[in-house]
Amino acid sequence: MAYELPVMLNCEGRLCLIIGGGKVAERKASALREAGARLRVISPLLKSARLAEWADDGSIEWKARAYREGDLNGAFLVHAATDAPDVNAKIAADADRLGILVNVASEGSSGSFTNPAVLRRGRLTVAIATSGAGPMASVTIKEQLEHQFGEEYEAYLDFLYRMRTAIKDEVELPEQRRRLLHKLYRLDILEEIRRGDNANAPWDPDRIKQWIEQNREE
Repeated sequence: MAYELPVMLNCEGRLCLIIGGGKVAERKASALREAGARLRVISPLLKSARLAEWADDGSIEWKARAYREGDLNGAFLVHAATDAPDVNAKIAADADRLGILVNVASEGSSGSFTNPAVLRRGRLTVAIATSGAGPMASVTIKEQLEHQFGEEYEAYLDFLYRMRTAIKDEVELPEQRRRLLHKLYRLDILEEIRRGDNANAPWDPDRIKQWIEQNREE
């Protein structure tokens, strides 16, 4: 079996298309809005009230018509989410010819990418895919991971980001940077956050700088 390749796509400011106006299209649009994409929805009708709301407030661009050849020009990716499998197949074929990433809602294997179940904790993103075993399996695994990776991970990763950024800004020598980063990841900050001990996490800028100076030469 050939495994799918996991990737994280930067969609911010990029034109992403959704062909379809129902609940599936709404879910695709919601995820892309969170990713900062420039969204265009093509559908004669918007059956989703949320899509209609976003069209009204200008959050998405809506072309009120059926899909036609040429609609994919300039797109970064496209979701074929109509209720007509033959139209979705046409969109997939056009996207493939143009080298555009395409997801096909009615038949995932006919597209070039699928959407995993996603668990987010601030900077942490955990994607769960089951290679055709079914969305319910992904949902069950996601629920299990939600207990393992609690809300404390958001504060923890924010702390690591601030520390890593400060180390990169303050320390020029690569060997010193590596040593400090190794020490950083050994700090027991996650447990302190879980206990609600905010004396050490998150640290203020002065304490971060002091820690770097104390550990720079050790």
